[in-house]
Amino acid sequence: MDIRKLQKIVVDALEDVKAVDIEVINVTKLTSLFDRVVIASGTSNRQTRALANHVQVKVKEAGGEVISVEGEETGEWVLVDLGDVVVHVMQPAVREYYNLEELWATTPGKRRKLIAETEAAQKQ
Repeated sequence: MDIRKLQKIVVDALEDVKAVDIEVINVTKLTSLFDRVVIASGTSNRQTRALANHVQVKVKEAGGEVISVEGEETGEWVLVDLGDVVVHVMQPAVREYYNLEELWATTPGKRRKLIAETEAAQKQ
């Protein structure tokens, strides 16, 4: 499936179930494993699971493939692997803590610095 079509299906599915703060990050220059990272927030465990489930349903309806899903048990952070697109549906506190936008949106040198700073802060 075309990456733009898959991205649109994912974003539309998230909007259908009222996801908050949807962000799409093009990571083609950072990794060869996938092309897009989509991050969205849900307001509760139930909503994050519903958002992830709706993404899966819409992708399958369009003929796409869901590779795997992780985190449905707790609903704090649900990851949906669609191959070229990886979807992270998170509760706001979890999203703020892991700050994936910063991790994926920066250059590799800044990412290494951010990781080192984070590790140093956690040791204190």
